[in-house]
Amino acid sequence: MIPTVTSVRDLRAALLTWREAGESVGYVLTMGALHRGHTALVEASRKIARRTLVSIFVNPTQFGPNEDLAKYPRPLEEDKRLLTEGKADLLYTPAAAEMYPEGFVTKIDPGPLATVLEGSIRPGHFHGVATVVAKLLLQAMPDCVFLGEKDYQQLLIVRRIVRDLNIPVHVSAVPIVRDVDGLALSSRNAYLSAEQRLQAAQFPKALAQTVVALGSGQPIDTALKEGREKLMAVGFQCDYLELRDSGTLAPAHDLTLPARLLAAVRIGSVRLLDNLAVNGI
Repeated sequence: MIPTVTSVRDLRAALLTWREAGESVGYVLTMGALHRGHTALVEASRKIARRTLVSIFVNPTQFGPNEDLAKYPRPLEEDKRLLTEGKADLLYTPAAAEMYPEGFVTKIDPGPLATVLEGSIRPGHFHGVATVVAKLLLQAMPDCVFLGEKDYQQLLIVRRIVRDLNIPVHVSAVPIVRDVDGLALSSRNAYLSAEQRLQAAQFPKALAQTVVALGSGQPIDTALKEGREKLMAVGFQCDYLELRDSGTLAPAHDLTLPARLLAAVRIGSVRLLDNLAVNGI
């Protein structure tokens, strides 16, 4: 079974032996409930780095007061089995008191990127994300960190804080891993009933149809409006479906620059996120 540490002290002691041997370190940050999307991150790390560290920490500061912190899945033993099979080298599972000891007050504000899309719907969410990611990276000081493109806005925010805070780590993006019906893999997919799971497959299809409409020359506003209508017609509550600049998340008014179609929908109490590159970028 994968070796596991729970404290910053033990984490750094383990990493020191790797560094003294001249071994590079890749890092995969997770909240557990692992699936093939996470194991793809481990695979990406193992291709580049000599050693792969994985953390599992369900971060309370990124959950809102009415969100699913208490019921978020925590199948630690199954996660350890998957990481062992995936040949990760070390698992870090700090407790909340280790990450946020008594008297902890510091928060990182990642700026304008945190105020749009997910940030407008979940105020304070990205402050919690930015703070915990900065702490995890500074605790481990890896060479590379591997993040999935499914949480695209989060990926951009991590790149921003790494650049702004001069954290010496390379941020590597890994493409979305999808189920056979196209649904992006997510730990929260486990909340879907069998009927909802069938409905959820319409989400990526609607996004793909919107990308086709954009590529055919349909006006952006029209394509987005029709995309939202398609989502609502199959029973989703659409939080947003937006075309944004792929680097700044500013609204994209034409297709001359790299753009990303980003969306969030709800089925009952379950929120699903997805995104697609436009113009193949």
